[in-house]
Amino acid sequence: MAKDYAKARKPSSQRARKTSTRKPAARGKASTMGWQLYVAGLLSGVFLSFLLYLGTLPPAGDGAMAPTAENQAPAKSEPPKPRFDFYTLLPEQSVQRMAAPAETTTPQSTKNAEFYLLQAGSFKQREDADRRRAELLLLGLEPNIEETNGDNGRWYRVYLGPFQSRTKLNKARSLTAAQNIDTLLLKRRSG
Repeated sequence: MAKDYAKARKPSSQRARKTSTRKPAARGKASTMGWQLYVAGLLSGVFLSFLLYLGTLPPAGDGAMAPTAENQAPAKSEPPKPRFDFYTLLPEQSVQRMAAPAETTTPQSTKNAEFYLLQAGSFKQREDADRRRAELLLLGLEPNIEETNGDNGRWYRVYLGPFQSRTKLNKARSLTAAQNIDTLLLKRRSG
């Protein structure tokens, strides 16, 4: 006998409906199951964190009670009251102040007098020397430019000084050092 295969075969539209109804149901269950696991993990993590927090709290009997008057009294009497005796001691004392000695200069002959200069730079170009001079003027110093001719050509040297005292010399050196300007200490004789 011959079989009719046409009847045994179902139309493609019915097959499509069955497959389409099964897949969304399977996806829905899997996504719902994933959210349930996520929420369960989150809640268990929060619960464990809360238990850990409760474990770190001090016991209720140690310091949770309100302090009483008995507990506060010894704390107040422990630190000693500071004494300020200098109010009474200072008026009784006297201070003898000696006059600061003025800078003494020893008279030297004008022929062999020595003085100090600071060289703040030596430049081939006049513009560079003028630029350095302007920097030093902004610092409140009084620079001079000297032009010298030698075997190696013409040079423009920037000098500070002559200085009257060592303190003025040191002040000028510290000002230039703060601006990253290297200086050279020169000792010269007049005459």
